Parts: sequence; C-alpha cells; structure tokens
Amino acid sequence: MKKILLTDKAPAPIGPYSQGIFAGNLLFLSGQIPLSADGTHIIGLGDIAAQTKQVLANIDALLKAAGLTANDVVKTTVFIKDMNDFPVINTVYNEYFGESKPARSTVEVSRLPKDVLIEIETIALINKYAISNDIHQFLKTLIYCQYLFFVSYHIMNTPLLQVKNLITEFRSEERTHQAVKDISFSVERGKTLGIVGESGSGKSVTSLSVMRLIPDPPGRIIQGEILFTEQDGTQTNLLSLPEEKMRKYRGNQISMIFQEPMTSLNPVFKCGQQIMEAIMLHENISKDEARHRVLQLMKEVQLPRPEAMIDQYPHQLSGGQKQRVMIAMAMSCNPSLLIADEPTTALDVTVQATILDLMRDLQKKHNMGMMFITHDLGVVSEIADDIIVMYKGKIVEQGSVQDIFQNPQHPYTKGLLACRPRLDKKLHILPTVRDFMDENPDGSITAKSLSHASIDEVVEHNIVSVEQINKRNDELSSLQPLLTVENLKVYFPMRNSGLFANSSEMVKAVDDISFDVKPGETLGLVGESGCGKTTTGRAILRLVEPTDGSIMFKGQDIRSLSKHDLKGLRKNFQIIFQDPYSSLNPRLSVGSAIMEVLNVHKVLDNEKQRKEYVLYLLDKVNLEPHHFSNYPHEFSGGQRQRICIARALALKPDFLICDESVSALDVSVQAQVLNLLVQLREEFKLTYIFISHDLSVVKFISDRIAVMNAGSIIEIGNARDIYENPQQEYTRRLIDAIPGNHSFS
Repeated sequence: MKKILLTDKAPAPIGPYSQGIFAGNLLFLSGQIPLSADGTHIIGLGDIAAQTKQVLANIDALLKAAGLTANDVVKTTVFIKDMNDFPVINTVYNEYFGESKPARSTVEVSRLPKDVLIEIETIALINKYAISNDIHQFLKTLIYCQYLFFVSYHIMNTPLLQVKNLITEFRSEERTHQAVKDISFSVERGKTLGIVGESGSGKSVTSLSVMRLIPDPPGRIIQGEILFTEQDGTQTNLLSLPEEKMRKYRGNQISMIFQEPMTSLNPVFKCGQQIMEAIMLHENISKDEARHRVLQLMKEVQLPRPEAMIDQYPHQLSGGQKQRVMIAMAMSCNPSLLIADEPTTALDVTVQATILDLMRDLQKKHNMGMMFITHDLGVVSEIADDIIVMYKGKIVEQGSVQDIFQNPQHPYTKGLLACRPRLDKKLHILPTVRDFMDENPDGSITAKSLSHASIDEVVEHNIVSVEQINKRNDELSSLQPLLTVENLKVYFPMRNSGLFANSSEMVKAVDDISFDVKPGETLGLVGESGCGKTTTGRAILRLVEPTDGSIMFKGQDIRSLSKHDLKGLRKNFQIIFQDPYSSLNPRLSVGSAIMEVLNVHKVLDNEKQRKEYVLYLLDKVNLEPHHFSNYPHEFSGGQRQRICIARALALKPDFLICDESVSALDVSVQAQVLNLLVQLREEFKLTYIFISHDLSVVKFISDRIAVMNAGSIIEIGNARDIYENPQQEYTRRLIDAIPGNHSFS
C-alpha cells in the first residue's frame, strides 16, 4: 500500500464543516462512499461535526482499524496552487500512463489505482483547504479528513461479505449429510457473485446459511465465519449474533429474493401490505409514510398501475409481476447485500430479460453487492462479475465471468458449459457432464480425456452440417402429414361478475391456427406464457375440447370420434407434462405406474410379460431394474421425467407432445433428457410436438418451429431459418431475450 500523506501547510482557510463536506463529495464522486442528499453527512458515518470531536481521542484506534501504522502516515509540505493544476497528479499520470494530463476533477483520475487515488485526493484536499488561524481547529479538521480517507480506503478494500470455511450439515436418524463442505468466498460492494451448479450442489443451502435460515433441527452450521462489512467499515460475524440481533440484519441490510414468488407471498394479504410490513418492522415510520414508500418502490421496479397494484392480492398478478413485488420487498430497506435464489427460473425469456435489466439497474443505483444463484449459465453470464461453481457442496472452480466462460479449468465446469444448447450451431447430441468426468465411490473426481480439450473442440466433432439439415428437411417435406390441424379455435367464456356482466365475452386462447406435422418430424411450438401453446397441445389430444376447427390424425378426424373410439386411438398419441412429480401417483411404485397403462389398454397377456416389458422400458430411458419398486419421491427431477417418458412410450405411440418437459430441469439433466428424446425419436420413429418458451432448446431438437403469440401462429418455418432470419418483430424479441445470447460462446 502507498503511504498516506498529511500536510500542515496550504494557501487558503476554510471551516471544518465545508472541509468534511468537500472530502465527502470527493469520495462520493469516486464511488467510494455514499454522501447524504444534503451533503451534511456520509451515510453510515453519521454527522460530521459530531464525529469530529471524537476523532482526536480515537485516532490511534482508527489507524489500527484501517490497517495503518505510524510509518504509513508521513507529513509533507507539498504545495498545490490550484485545483485545476495538480503537479502531483501530472507526476502520477506520467508514471502510470506515460502522458502529462492535468486532472480537473476526481472523476478524471478514477482510472488510477485506489491507493494512488486516495493519496492524490489527500494531498489536494489538505493543501487546498485545510488551514486555519485556530491551530487546534485545523488539526481536528485535518485529522477528520484523513479519517474519512482511512475509512473509505478500508471499505473499498474490504469485501462486503466474506464467507470463510463454512460447513453446513443436515442430520437424520440414518446419517449426517454435509450439504456445504468447507467453502470460502467473498462478495464485493457493487458487484455480483454468481453461484452455479446442479440441484443438490449446495447453492441454496449456502444462501440460507448466510441469512441464518437453516432449520435446526435437522440442519446446523457447524463451522466457519460469515463476516458482513457495514457502511462504517466495521465487520460483524453473523454466526456469532443472537437470533434477535440477526433479525435486524435480515430484510434490512441483507435481503433475499426466493425462487418461487407464489409460495413466498402470503395469499391472504394484499401485495402492498406485505411490503409495508417489511418496512415498518425495521423503520420507525407511520403507516401512511410506509404506504408512500411502497408506491415509490413499485414505480422503481416498474410495476404497472402501482396505485391499483398496491391493493391487489398475489393471485391477481402474473408471474413476472409477482417477482417484481418480491424485488420491491427485498429493496424496501435499501439493503447492502441482495441474495437472489433462482429469481428468474419460472419466467418466460422476455420477462426474465426485463427482470435481469431491473436488477442490474437497482444494483447500480444503490451500489449493492449481490449473490445470484442459478443453474442457468446463460443467465449468470448476463449478470455476474465473478462466478463460483459448486458440485456436491464444494467449490470446484471460481473466477471472473470472463475466465470461467472463456477458459474453464475444472471438468465439471467444462461439462456444464458444453451441455448448453448452442444457438450458432446444431448438434447431433448435446455433450453432458459425464462426458468430461467420472465420480469415484469416495466422491473424488476423475477427469476423462475429453476434459483436456476445449469446449469448441468437443462441439466441433458433433455439428450437424447445413447439407445434412437441408437433406433431412427435404426428406420430411416429401412425406404426407401424420397430423393436420386446420383453423383450430379454443375459446373460454369470461368469468365476469355483476348485474350487467356480459356472459358472451370469450377468451380466445387459440384463435384460428393451422399447421401440419410430418412422420418422424419434431415441430417446436414456442411463445410466452398465455400465448396458447399448452392449450393447442391439449386440444389436439382432446384433453381440452376445441371450439372449432379440424384435427386429422392418420386420416381420422379426432373431433368426430366418440369417447370409446378416442380411447382406442389414444394409444397412438401421448403427452409428457411439465412437472413430472405431479404427473406421477405418489402412492404407486414406478413399475405399478407404468403397468397401470398396460392394464387399462389390455396390452400383453399376463402380469409377467408386462413386468418384463416395463423393465425393458426402464432400460431404454437409462434407469435400473431395481427402480421398478421405488416410489416417485425417491427420484431426482431428471429421473422422474425419464419415468414419465417410459410411461408415455408404454403403448408404442407414433406421436408425442412434450409440454415444457425439460423447463424445470438443471442444464446438465436437461441435456440428458433432450439426448434421450432424440435417441428415442430415431429408434422408435416417433413424431414430436415440442412445446417450450426456451428458443435455444427448441432450436436444438426441432426440425421446424412455429411461433405463437396471443393465440395465433405468427411465424412458422425451418428451425435454422427462424433463428437466423426471423420475419416478425416478436420472434426477434424472443431470440434477443435468450440469456447468454450476447455473452460468451
């Protein structure tokens, strides 16, 4: 560290109040510490005049707290004639940049190293303003200004949050499981730390540990320190605080946005009431003042019609609006640290993009530190400054976002990056984490030979050429359609209330759409929530009755079939739903759930044959024979989705509708399921309609893409053409909103 210079000579007198305000302004312009609106005090340091009286008595302690000794404080008589002509700054410019350029403001020297900047500001400030006829007043002013610099230097060079050697475990009757294993990391003020990894890697447990929200029992933090730096530079170990004092930090200086806003918001209270509660808990203000603050927050997070929204209940808001309410609640007390746990996972890509923009703007405005937890590497590339990669409770790699994305070192990180669906290239299959590493029985990792190659080298051997794409498209276009949909409409009556309600008003969920699907083809259906994708899929299967239109499957008009005839035809088309857990009966074992389908349709002759066939299906979806007797709750999300795929295949259908079937999965598990669907399509000659809001996933698996908006198909064409040359502005917005689309390859 450079020595801090003090001087006792300067050309012009000025009082201590102006002296302190000037120091604060210099620091504020440098982005080092925040100054109050009226310029009378520095936020977190208190009133300047009051603190000046305490400075002389405590100077030794302040020097020690700032990590300085007497050897670091040197008196000098450097003379500066004019604020616009600093010879010292010229000297430093020559030293660092090889040029002579007088700096006319603090902002102009902000490129300099922090310690040099503080040194220059100290010299400039003291020499220009710190002289007085009253030598005692001068010394107080001089030392107080230096104190401001000490504190600001200490704050600048001390992370907002430091986690050291953290271990969090959960106990059960059978065993003790360490969910977080001796991890250390830091979060800087004004910066975002991204935490990525698969489900079960310890991401969320880490965030809950920082908030001290681990339920005890069964959870417990058994080791470590969580050091939080307050705005005056003092550090507090959050793990040493009693619960009552910790409550003063939660929601106040440290806030959290949880993954699912619908379950985080209380359904029986209005949204405004819930934000007001957080404000009034931490601040001594009236209800009217709190309500006014809530309206300001709702405007800040760009909620429409805040005057009406403040009195609405959570169920009356869309998913994106509920998430904005959660952000407003988290920001209500101007926290220094914001923890966001999968805040955009359940949102459409366009809504997700607006939420990410909002969080960036709020962070910049309030100079917050942020921990952003996600399994979506595209999202973290858009918002993070630094990244830590977690695997089974351990940090396996950490670094800047550029280093992690451009030069990953650990095989697990390479696997996570490689298994993202590519936007610029079409691949035969997606690489997976298991292509890069094996996990040994003792938990250690063995890198495979593939891990020594770059991600681009791995992908290069797996690209589907343009010629191959065109050949497949030509072959498909020559076939007669398996499914033809013409002028399909699905309308729902409006549920209006009141004496003069018009019962004839209709919601046009699907409004006059037409398309066809060829045998062996995958048609992707994309659009935002509410565009009619899912309703279209269900109407084709007559899980929802169409209002009008024609649905021809293998030459048969599905709409004209009786329930009995439709039941017989259902063997030929099946659906895989978004949430595999709610699709499976928790009271039935996996084997029984799949055999139930065979029993209903009287497939095969006896129980033994059916069990053998179920074991065959489990093998086809990469599950083990012993899984036959297990229950849904004993499986991971990816395994449950495989079970649903096996059940859908049980009747040997020609046609499958996949409704957001990978949207809830980690990127690595998503890659495995997508590869499985491609493999099964080729092996069983299946035809898919693949419904998703994620254009990158749809582009990987689809031959053609249909884009839906407000119940209509606005664009349809080959997947490559839709992505590279979209014709509609709405399609362009969907593509631009894909996270990571403009980041690192």
